[in-house]
Amino acid sequence: MQNHQKTDLYQPETIAHSLAILAELGSRGAVMAGGTWIMRAPLRNEALAQAYVTIARIPELHQVVVNDTHVTIGSGVTHAQLARDLQAVPQLGGLMAAAGDSANPAVRQAATVGGNLCAVGFSAADIVPALLCQDAEVELETLEGGRRRMGLAAFLKNWDTLRPTSLLLHVLVPRRHAISAHARLPLRKAGDYPVAIVSVSVERRQDGSIGNAAVGIGSVEAAVRRWSSLEEAISGLPFNSPLIQQYASDRASEFVGREGPEVPGWYRVHVLPALVRRAFEKLQKH
Repeated sequence: MQNHQKTDLYQPETIAHSLAILAELGSRGAVMAGGTWIMRAPLRNEALAQAYVTIARIPELHQVVVNDTHVTIGSGVTHAQLARDLQAVPQLGGLMAAAGDSANPAVRQAATVGGNLCAVGFSAADIVPALLCQDAEVELETLEGGRRRMGLAAFLKNWDTLRPTSLLLHVLVPRRHAISAHARLPLRKAGDYPVAIVSVSVERRQDGSIGNAAVGIGSVEAAVRRWSSLEEAISGLPFNSPLIQQYASDRASEFVGREGPEVPGWYRVHVLPALVRRAFEKLQKH
């Protein structure tokens, strides 16, 4: 007979109360947002936490606030809500597509921005490369009672260290004069998760060529990252998708694809240049 572990659930209504509970629980507790990653823990042979502190009842963390300089996204905002609320922000079309095309409709109604950023070992989150392309920052509240901001790339790199003492509150995305797009390769064999993701954000120069460019890659390696060498190489080029695909092909060997039951690592790398082309074809429609 299978033994079922007892798991407690706390439902605070303020950030301060959440932090107090987490401090009391210590290593026994963890934060829960939409729960879509947590509920699959048994499939990954991972143990559940002894207690979860849900942020579902904290209104501040479920808002998308748009002003002239930034879009501030609460960590409890779902993918479905984010896709709806970004319709009025054309510069963030890539992020809107990443949220609106991720997983499946049922998951999009529950999965959250904070959950995607904080899920340990989740390489195939659509919105993470899209946010990296926008030079997003995160806002944290620490158990010591202070708020701090840091770049998303630094947050992702250091989350294992930050996790025991921090609560992710918001993601702050600057509004820039840029266009963005998102491309993903789903496979039926891979279920809800794409085998490769490309997000791009590009500033267009007055002569029509590519200015500053950002290219985010997800699901290919164990960690999401920017493709810096490609960003530098395509600056100044025309918006020519086949040409940019060739530049990507010349640099694809920089990646070491992660192995998985759905596809081998080499295949993830193999499809990258075509996905880059697809993303830039979407940009050319702007």
